Amino acid sequence: MSLEALTDRRASWAFGLGVLGVTIGVLLHLPMFWMGRDNGFMLAGMPMDPGMIVGMFLIVSGIGAAAYGLLPSRIGDQMKAAARITVVAPEDARLGPAHWSLMAALVVALVIDVMKPASLGFVMPGMVREYGVTKAEASLVPFFALVGTVAGSLIWGVLADLYGRKASILLSAVVFIGTSICGAMPSLAWNIGMCFLMGAGAGGMLPVAYALLAETMPSAHRGWVLVLVGGLGAVGGYFAASGCSTLLVPFFSWRILWLINLPTGLTLVLLGGLIPESAKFLLARGRGAEARAVMARFGAHSRTLVEGEEDPTEVIGHGSSHQGHAPKLWTPDLIGRTAALTTAATAWGFVNFGLLLWLPSDLVAHGYSMGASSRLLAESALFAVPTVFVCAFMYSRWSTKWSLVAVIGLTLGGLAWVLLLSAKAGGDPLLPVALLITGSNGLLAILLPYAAECYPLRVRGRATGLVAACTKGGGVFAQALSIAALTPPLGLAAAAIAAPTLLALGLVVRFGVETRGLDLRSLEPDTHPLQRAPTRPSS
Repeated sequence: MSLEALTDRRASWAFGLGVLGVTIGVLLHLPMFWMGRDNGFMLAGMPMDPGMIVGMFLIVSGIGAAAYGLLPSRIGDQMKAAARITVVAPEDARLGPAHWSLMAALVVALVIDVMKPASLGFVMPGMVREYGVTKAEASLVPFFALVGTVAGSLIWGVLADLYGRKASILLSAVVFIGTSICGAMPSLAWNIGMCFLMGAGAGGMLPVAYALLAETMPSAHRGWVLVLVGGLGAVGGYFAASGCSTLLVPFFSWRILWLINLPTGLTLVLLGGLIPESAKFLLARGRGAEARAVMARFGAHSRTLVEGEEDPTEVIGHGSSHQGHAPKLWTPDLIGRTAALTTAATAWGFVNFGLLLWLPSDLVAHGYSMGASSRLLAESALFAVPTVFVCAFMYSRWSTKWSLVAVIGLTLGGLAWVLLLSAKAGGDPLLPVALLITGSNGLLAILLPYAAECYPLRVRGRATGLVAACTKGGGVFAQALSIAALTPPLGLAAAAIAAPTLLALGLVVRFGVETRGLDLRSLEPDTHPLQRAPTRPSS
């Protein structure tokens, strides 16, 4: 047996034992949870038993073992080799079973990923009631979860280059399993710490999935594929969170929304069998036979980059190598474009991590039961599902710029309708909430692919990273208001968020560029004027 094969076998054992250790560690917390069944699963103030202490040790050591098992050998050599390799599919290659299978697997992975932070709004009312804290104190949970997503976006960006795309997704799954113990924690402080870890695992999943798609999808199909996968993951995650809240919380309390991280995390680990490793990563590790098998499945090919050339697949990655002076995003040519996209991203953060997280508590305060409010939000998310397919079609067949304008307009319409509903202090909130969820999910699905197509290659990774960071920044600011006990009433919040959303709409109309059918090389500063490639053929 070769040294490489022996190393891989040891790594597989380490990962498997790590997953087993984390799973057992979580299971050791379940007796504590079940002890509270006679009093509505109220565990606040109960002492942690020895099994829970042992379980926490197993979780920490298990995550470490899994991370060790996924870590490739010869990292330095691998990174140098990866910088000289690009893997691309032919421009107009047809999508085959392998592409559709990967898209389905990543949709499920993103649904699991998105439902973690989406559950925050549904646990808040029960958490406030059980721990006897104010809403401002309880807001530390979503605040640190969102800070964790910011940290995760940065950390998983590095891990995706060190570990590989598939391994990074698997590591997120192991972290998700470990954070299940939030459902058995007897104090708010433990929930805050574990939610930070949960956010870190969730924060990097979407960019990793996008990077893997960018390396496997033919570029003619890449735009609509990214929109469709990202959109279905976002709306599916919100629907899963609200649906689980509707079906399970009345019987098992808010804690069950954390405990289901165990089965969903294990599902994500098993799903790894359907997700191929990046061929570029395999080539860099010297695993040529595996890389060729992956490229054959996806109709891709590899080549070595010449001196000074950058990887064209780094469309929505975690950055790119920048030569010479640091690239600028606020030059006269790009300042309007950057302002438009960062404003839109910040507005989305206000909506998704502010208004939609406050919404369940607001509905309960207005007389809805927790079950009824969760059911309303689940039905609203269900309305948004068909819209994702419409967004993907518009983006690929109509216009990239005006598709973004349309979803910003939908979001603005949802905010206006929520404001009107609050002013009347009555009425059915289903349609305005459905419109708001539809618009915000469409906005997220389109924003990052569009941002990646709007910038020259030298600044593309940095620009997309800035836009992604602004989506989190808006949410962190919104939750900081909650911590300061400055959470506005829902109508006032909708009015306040409508201002940057309206500004984003105007900026995109004025400074947005049409990228459908555009040869992205024409965005380079030394290429004048912008020239369009032939229109992509229908498929």
